Amino acid sequence: MFARSILPAVLPVFMVALAVAADSGRKSPVNPQAYARAVDRAIAYLGDKAQAPDGSLAAHDGPGVTAVAMAAILRNGRTPEDPVVAKGLKYLEGFVQPDGAISKKDSLYRNYETSLALVCFAAANRHHRYDQLIKNADKFLKDNQWTEAQGTEPSNPNYGGAGYGRHKRPDLSNTNFLVDALRAAGNGPDDPAMQKALIFVSRCQNLESEHNTLPFAAKNPDGGFYYTPAGGGASMAGKTPEGGLRSYGSMTYAGLKSMIYAGVGPGDPRVKAAVQWIQRHYDLSSNPGMGGSGLYYYYHLFAKALAATGMKEVTDVDGTKHDWRSELTAALLKRQRPDGSWVNGDPRWLEGEPSLVTSYALLALSYCRPEEGK
Repeated sequence: MFARSILPAVLPVFMVALAVAADSGRKSPVNPQAYARAVDRAIAYLGDKAQAPDGSLAAHDGPGVTAVAMAAILRNGRTPEDPVVAKGLKYLEGFVQPDGAISKKDSLYRNYETSLALVCFAAANRHHRYDQLIKNADKFLKDNQWTEAQGTEPSNPNYGGAGYGRHKRPDLSNTNFLVDALRAAGNGPDDPAMQKALIFVSRCQNLESEHNTLPFAAKNPDGGFYYTPAGGGASMAGKTPEGGLRSYGSMTYAGLKSMIYAGVGPGDPRVKAAVQWIQRHYDLSSNPGMGGSGLYYYYHLFAKALAATGMKEVTDVDGTKHDWRSELTAALLKRQRPDGSWVNGDPRWLEGEPSLVTSYALLALSYCRPEEGK
């Protein structure tokens, strides 16, 4: 994607050793040169090969991919003045609407696109350039959250969530984006919108508690998270024989991260149950419960959530300690293609689009810098 530094390639034997160590669960320190070279190659791909003259990436899928890509580049040390970033930001500015949304006027994905764009603009907000844009987008998102203002009472499974589509059915993926955007806009854990989102997130967990009295958790009380309790409930991983909603990796990390951002501490039963699920399902070869579907979205959430916990290692159920930063870096580096990009062989959820997948990979790597785990 953009600024590029020419760093020496690592010996192939090192990469093989790194991958083997990751697969076996042994610690493998991140090689700074290998890490930096992978990031530079990915940014060069996005800037040289993926970005269109108007600054967009994968414009056929709306502005969302461009927002994710620019946020990924900014998180990896580039500035808003970088030519590729500047072009991308200008393109996104063209989607700003009078009501604060950052999307196409007739888009079915206004919450999703606005959340992603807000995070991007917050990362680029030097010298208060985007203060008003961020304030307006924050208001738009709060106005469109399922709350009393929408005629939704706290007892409703939709309450506190965010969604898209014609009926805007809320789900954990979209609510996870909402929580990220609220936080990027400067809202703390005590902000009412954040606390309302927490109510929805808690109801997406397979854990019976005072925070979740819906029937799904009792049918599959494993502590993980599923897609949505709204509209009769749904999990992309399907149902258990008892009619419960199966937990899966990407949503469990999304749920854990969102709870932490909303102020839920490590001693809370919800966080403890989520961490225990992660210990039972620690995996970097697949999105647990989903196989290859959404693998790179999973990698991003895996990194973001574990960084939020402050955990340097994850101890799995067999007692093996995993230096998750090193292992995730190894998993990503061995999958990077010769042109610097990543793509998922399973194209579900747009992961056949290398611009998006490369951006997910860059976001994941931004939480794995060699100095981060020290």
